[in-house]
Amino acid sequence: MGVPNRREIGGKINKAKGVAKQKIGHAVGNRRLEREGSVERAKGSVQEAVGKATRKTGDAVKSLGKTIRKR
Repeated sequence: MGVPNRREIGGKINKAKGVAKQKIGHAVGNRRLEREGSVERAKGSVQEAVGKATRKTGDAVKSLGKTIRKR
């Protein structure tokens, strides 16, 4: 497993900010803030998934390169 890339880390941060906004919005009865949090959390989830896919693709390419060099 490789090291998380910037997109993956940014996604995790956006998810955390979104969850916080959602909870604060819900607690104070601010539906707009709650929706903003929901959107930000979803954006972070997509961002994180793209980052993971990118990392896993890179790891697979590196692994394939090592396998080819051994032969």
